[in-house]
Amino acid sequence: MNTKELAAAFTEMLKAGQHDEAAARFNSPDIVSREAMEGPMAEVRGTDAVKAKGQWWYDNHEVHSSESFGPYVNGDQFAVRFVIDVTFKPTGERTQMDEVGVYTVKDGQIVEERFYY
Repeated sequence: MNTKELAAAFTEMLKAGQHDEAAARFNSPDIVSREAMEGPMAEVRGTDAVKAKGQWWYDNHEVHSSESFGPYVNGDQFAVRFVIDVTFKPTGERTQMDEVGVYTVKDGQIVEERFYY
């Protein structure tokens, strides 16, 4: 599967709300995930760490709505834009997130995801 095909399939799964399934299908076991922040989740490595980071996010946020746009492909990378209406449970603060994920593909798997917001 080339980058364009992977990007299309991955993004369709995201649009269908199948985030965990998309990660399980397309993420490399050695994936690196980078966030635009400091702290322990700024960079995590491996599928277990990425899954744990995602679980923390879902445990701490109430998602009111979510849309995914794209993919936008360039070479071995593609981007997906996310617009999310979310409440951070510990504080009750509601936020409109606008985020871009840039994914790098190698040998038919996502080897890096990098988020910009």
